[in-house]
Amino acid sequence: MSGRLTNKVAVITGASSGIGLAIAQRYLAEGAKIAVFARRGEALEEIAALDRDRVLVVAGDVTSAADLERLRHATIDRFGEVDIVVPNAGVAKVVPFSDTTDAAIAEQFLVNFTGAVQTVRAFLPHVRSGGAVLFITTFLTQVGFPGLAIYSASKAALKSVAQTLAAELAPQGIRVNSIAPGPIATPIWGGIGLPPEVLGEVAKQVTARLMPGKFGDPEDIAETAVFLGSDAAKNIYGQEIVVDGGYTIG
Repeated sequence: MSGRLTNKVAVITGASSGIGLAIAQRYLAEGAKIAVFARRGEALEEIAALDRDRVLVVAGDVTSAADLERLRHATIDRFGEVDIVVPNAGVAKVVPFSDTTDAAIAEQFLVNFTGAVQTVRAFLPHVRSGGAVLFITTFLTQVGFPGLAIYSASKAALKSVAQTLAAELAPQGIRVNSIAPGPIATPIWGGIGLPPEVLGEVAKQVTARLMPGKFGDPEDIAETAVFLGSDAAKNIYGQEIVVDGGYTIG
């Protein structure tokens, strides 16, 4: 690796698997010090084992104000100010709109939108000038997909927040952007609530629209996160970078 993030301090939520784990691993490989946060603390310990001097593990839930406060205190106590905040924690459930319940709406917005926004709010006073905030949205902010209306809406709200914050925080020297993953091979697909046979058929239909002919890898998103968090992206503000294997152009 080229050390593009050497001596930078990053906070990554939802870091125990999938995209969050890939970002944590790449950030560490690029020289960053990282605070990783997720509900499954035992999974985070596998990251810490890579370099205990540069990894802080905090177990908790982004929907808990007390847990986010613990994360903030622990990170500042360990590393001082931060350079990059990646509020990655998220959930997705396939629910036909006619069957959507108050609970389903509340859960997805609470984790995907409120959890991400509150993570950034908690760390904002501690982000150095020249720092970056990277929201994780979805390619579904650009296309419709049956059963994911609420999930897509929660991520579209994040996209809007990122654009506005980019203008609001620029005078403080903080860049705000979004990464919109397309179909990525992560555990979230197995938890969206579809029977295995239906999930397989959906994956087949999705894959048919992908230029590489297969789902992307979490590392594809991690590479984009490295670039946007590095000084090489110093002139990029308020953008949603879509990494979707060409799905949205077809």
